[in-house]
Amino acid sequence: MSREVVTEVAVYVLTGLAAVVVVLTRLRLGRGEGGAGRLQTGRRLVDVHTVAGVLALVLWVVFLVGGNDTVGIIALACWWVVVVAGLLILVRWLPTRGKHASEGKRDSWSEGPALSILAHVGMLVGVVVFSWAYLTAAV
Repeated sequence: MSREVVTEVAVYVLTGLAAVVVVLTRLRLGRGEGGAGRLQTGRRLVDVHTVAGVLALVLWVVFLVGGNDTVGIIALACWWVVVVAGLLILVRWLPTRGKHASEGKRDSWSEGPALSILAHVGMLVGVVVFSWAYLTAAV
């Protein structure tokens, strides 16, 4: 199997996984409860993550099907917004210090930050792959 085919398959698989990350983040944090963690995640940050994620996904699929470079560049810009928002969402797991610091809130999804780290660091890796595949014309 050639490198181009492997890269193209990886891009399609990572596109599906990116869609899952956007949807699950919205489901987990979109109810206004802030989700688990030590700090509360702002609703606008989750909204930016969701809107940019949906826009990125739609534009990226249009790019993959149609090959329009302008659409691809806009989609990549949206993906990078999703990555930054996702990494900012991870801030809620940073340890807090001080006399009035809370232990942290738990939810039914996981016992700690592992799911959020996997999703948002994975999104970073995926978007790096998207960018590399675009720059090398693999997709």
